[in-house]
Amino acid sequence: MEKFGQILVREGFITQSQLGEALLLQNELNVPLGKVLLKQGYITDVQLAKGLSIHLKLPYCQPLDQPIAPELLAILTPRQAERFRVIPVQLQAGRLTLATSEPLYLDKLEPLREVLHYKIKLAVAPESQITEALSKYYGASLESVASVLEDLDESVLDQYKSGSVNEISSIGSESMANEAPIIRLVNTIIAGAVKSGASDIHLEPFEDEIKVRYRIDGVLQETHAPPKSLFPAVISRIKLMAGMDITERRIPQDGRIRLKLNERDLDLRVAVAPSLHGEGAVLRILNRESIMLSLDQLGLSADNQTEFLKLITKPHGMILVTGPTGSGKTTTLYAALQLLNEPTRKIITIEDPIEYQLKGVNQMQVNSKLDFTFAHGLRAVVRHDPDVILVGEIRDRETAQMAVQAALTGHLVFATLHTNDASTAFTRLIDMGIEEFLVASTVCGVLAQRLVRKVCPKCSVTYSPGPQEYEIIGSNEKFDLVRGQGCDNCNSIGYRGQIGLFEMLIANEPVERLVMERANSGRIKEEALKHGMRTLRDDGIRKIKAGITTLAEVMRVTKE
Repeated sequence: MEKFGQILVREGFITQSQLGEALLLQNELNVPLGKVLLKQGYITDVQLAKGLSIHLKLPYCQPLDQPIAPELLAILTPRQAERFRVIPVQLQAGRLTLATSEPLYLDKLEPLREVLHYKIKLAVAPESQITEALSKYYGASLESVASVLEDLDESVLDQYKSGSVNEISSIGSESMANEAPIIRLVNTIIAGAVKSGASDIHLEPFEDEIKVRYRIDGVLQETHAPPKSLFPAVISRIKLMAGMDITERRIPQDGRIRLKLNERDLDLRVAVAPSLHGEGAVLRILNRESIMLSLDQLGLSADNQTEFLKLITKPHGMILVTGPTGSGKTTTLYAALQLLNEPTRKIITIEDPIEYQLKGVNQMQVNSKLDFTFAHGLRAVVRHDPDVILVGEIRDRETAQMAVQAALTGHLVFATLHTNDASTAFTRLIDMGIEEFLVASTVCGVLAQRLVRKVCPKCSVTYSPGPQEYEIIGSNEKFDLVRGQGCDNCNSIGYRGQIGLFEMLIANEPVERLVMERANSGRIKEEALKHGMRTLRDDGIRKIKAGITTLAEVMRVTKE
């Protein structure tokens, strides 16, 4: 057999003098010649692979540059592919060809031969091709919960197979929670949620199973769950990370987790509560990138944005943002504060909790344990001479009274309310005990909002709506709509990302008059519609026609 070094010289990859230098270094370091040549920069990994294929009389291949069927890739589990650093490239007559960058180390593949029950043939590939192919074909699976469970040692699983959730001692749970496999499992669940763009992770115990669900773009989606036997250890690990009492399982607990994932700082709000079949947990992923948007990025129409800008630049008064939990109210308010945040203005916020720190803004967090409520915070804030005040939520009469008083005394007050639409905000404040003339004179405008999922741009297709869809949209003219078919970019859902639907109600003179008369929300809404207000459904239909979202999404979050 021709010597490896001479093959490289003959192929023109190195010179004779370079070979001589490398051989001297090889004798010193006692490592393979190919590695010495690579380290010295005399050859590339492609040239090394080609030289080895000639030397060993094995085929040369580049797995990234040839089509590989999914069923062929499925022969190996993600962990097997990563551990042995091989890619299956061909299966013919019971012989499986595996691409490898290290064909000289045949003994390493012996465990794989025993498991696969195929005759194995090798092909030589460059190291860079193997690395990229592993990432391309197995990358997502390598980070999955299923893949982590595949690697868990049977002895770890056996520790919990013997007893039910209630029989497991706190000491057992704590020791299990510190086991490396459990740590890796919890980290993988969190990493999977972040990679999917989820806002929340729900871990729920039931009688016969565990459910792990990610809330992606406002909708819960089930993902791979650990076995029930491991769940107490998973919950214990989360409680340890969040600084909770691991031995207390009878009452709800709240905590916070800060961790680094791929050089990115993560902040998670954790709530653990007992249920019939064990403790469940919800982890809210506080994503700074998704919350720190400008007004232009929220999805406000040109006329709504113009009106909102007029409102937030008023010297005093109250601006309300309404909608259910998870409708993007905080994002809208932060966008407004960013716009107002100048050295000439003092801005103070009272939040529960403070989701993100805003540079140049004074932020306070309520603390129910110390009886520091929104109302107490507001009372303190007005003594600090602010220009703009943000109240995280008006929940009770005392907070509402303090917010109205602050607006009357020359402050611009932003606040949120949980109401279904903009017109109901006025009647809600009156129901809380605020006098009609105070509501009419302080509330400048109300912005109601919802979030809908956007059609995935990578797999969107146009289609002609049916008669029923035209009827709901309320249009006689014919036009095409869009929907997502499902692809890798959107996890086969057809949607990717969210955008707001908005209902902007300006408190003009006729509206103020109706508020003074204690008119119901229906009459206030009618008056606002006369003066150009568009409902949430109307704004949604505009976005449907623009190809941003679908009729099903708008119907899901709005009511007429």
